[in-house]
Amino acid sequence: MATTAENRVASDAKVLQSYLGGKWQAGTGEGTSLINPTTGDIVASASSKGLDLSTALSYSRNVGGRELRKLTYAQRAELLGKIADTLAARRDEWFEIARKNSGNTKADAAIDVDGSIGTLKYFAKIGAKLGDTRMLRDGSPSRLARDPNFQGLHLGVPLDGVAVHINAFNFPAWGLWEKAAVSLLAGVPVFSKPATSTAWLAQEMVSAVLEADILPPGALSVLCGSPNDLLDHLQLGDVVAFTGSADTGEGIRRHPRIRKQNIRVNIEADSLNAALLGPDVQPDSMDFGLFAREVVREMTSKTGQKCTAIRRVLVPDYHEQAAIDALSAQLKMTVVGDPANALVTMGPVVNMAQRKSIGEGIAQLNTRADVAYEPDNFAPLDADTEHGAFVAPTLLRAREKGNDDVIHEVEVFGPVATVVSYRDKHDAFALARRGGGSLAASVFSGDTNFLTEAGAALGTSHGRVLLVDPSIRESHTGHGIVLPSCMHGGPGRAGGGEELGGLHGLWFYHQRVAMQGAGPTLTALNERAADPHE
Repeated sequence: MATTAENRVASDAKVLQSYLGGKWQAGTGEGTSLINPTTGDIVASASSKGLDLSTALSYSRNVGGRELRKLTYAQRAELLGKIADTLAARRDEWFEIARKNSGNTKADAAIDVDGSIGTLKYFAKIGAKLGDTRMLRDGSPSRLARDPNFQGLHLGVPLDGVAVHINAFNFPAWGLWEKAAVSLLAGVPVFSKPATSTAWLAQEMVSAVLEADILPPGALSVLCGSPNDLLDHLQLGDVVAFTGSADTGEGIRRHPRIRKQNIRVNIEADSLNAALLGPDVQPDSMDFGLFAREVVREMTSKTGQKCTAIRRVLVPDYHEQAAIDALSAQLKMTVVGDPANALVTMGPVVNMAQRKSIGEGIAQLNTRADVAYEPDNFAPLDADTEHGAFVAPTLLRAREKGNDDVIHEVEVFGPVATVVSYRDKHDAFALARRGGGSLAASVFSGDTNFLTEAGAALGTSHGRVLLVDPSIRESHTGHGIVLPSCMHGGPGRAGGGEELGGLHGLWFYHQRVAMQGAGPTLTALNERAADPHE
């Protein structure tokens, strides 16, 4: 492993191998170092240099795909349940890896680890309802001509390729299993490429599932290290699901092989999500305080490193200072430091490069916004800023809404948000839409008419809209929590993708086919397929 004066090698540092072609394989060379962002120590390394990815993909298609498609949806759903149980049995181990390699507090690790286990259990449950079938149907046979015997039917046939899943650094567990759960249920083998900087957790989870001998050979592969020429070997029937930056997503879409073969791609990318405080909510009300609590939770949870985190806080101009005061009061209670200390509520960002990026992003925002809150004499608990990738939670206030494009264009992927005031509801909706397409928006109000207007106005530019009134103030799951039953994705700069959404997500891994033929033939096909809407 390559080391520097700043990065010591931990005594128990791991060398991460890849599981390809039905066996563990090590790349050549020193590889990329994985860092403990709290201490700066090297905890692992990963190299994919020299690995034969073409052969590995062929094995996934020809062995994994064939074996998975022999099983029914119900049988594959049963496998998901076994994976969930296997992972749940080693939950504490996953939490410890998340602390060491991602700087996660216990609460942060729970979002990732428990979220992945819960998603697997959810798809195991709803997948069982599809029964002993191997195709999906969309509607019933319908007459196509004067002859009533000539009919048509739309079916979904599982793809015969491999699902390449390229995941971001912030959710090494959930990113792996939320995609894999749907793909495996559909009958399409998984070839996972976790972000190298936090690949340790993903690799260990895959290893645990392989050791348990749950899945057919070739159904699950993991590549640790650089993707190298991975995309060069894709072909018709393969799919790519990517989570990460918009620039990388665009590079995937424009890859020559993907364009030539018209490979199906799903992108989840950058997102300037917003929280909107309704004009009716008063500063002395409970809902005002809960709004501030939710914003701060999203700023500091996972150290703001969530694709759904709140980046813009939209408040009525007559409540701007009250909102800043409430947010600042909440932020002052944030304890930043070593997540091994139970008092710490926010750990470091993933590495020094990310810390530098956040600093540069704040500088960009400062051209149009002023600092409204940052802690005095910032000093992480049981840690230091020389070795640890710590960032102070920072709240900004936009200066001039008419000249603040940067606030609606620059996403700072850390514990940073900007307060933007609005004049009226139309101004508020317009500001929210200036994000250019987002994963999520939250609206807090006791006015049902305002909430319904907001839902309709923001629906065209957001993948999910959370409308919070007093009746669900304590029961809603939160702005940033992605539920497997609801669609995850967003238009525009958010990537234009759609993941999860219950059984809706299965269609990404199926070819929708218009079957035409005689009534008895279509009826027979219809009986062999399951309706995911039932």
